[in-house]
Amino acid sequence: MTTTTRLDILDRCVEKANIWINDVAAELGTTARHEAYRALRAFLHALRDRLPIAEAVQLSAQFPLLIRGIYFEGWQPSHVSGGEMEDVARTLPDELRRLVTG
Repeated sequence: MTTTTRLDILDRCVEKANIWINDVAAELGTTARHEAYRALRAFLHALRDRLPIAEAVQLSAQFPLLIRGIYFEGWQPSHVSGGEMEDVARTLPDELRRLVTG
């Protein structure tokens, strides 16, 4: 595999992550990509922490590589608790918080 091919793979990973972030920004009605990234990250972490460990891992296999990294960032399955979920939910915009907390 050449260096150029490896860079193409990384470029595609970044492109896919940008598509996800742009989609979240559009759903939130914002052009602030950092805000969209934070909302996506908070949502992914809230979802991950609410699922049984095996389901969380199976779901991650469906994500693009960089999104999967965001999803697993800082995850410690043995430390997942309801209080953590509440902390994450408080950081979400109202619309997303209602989706996560019901």
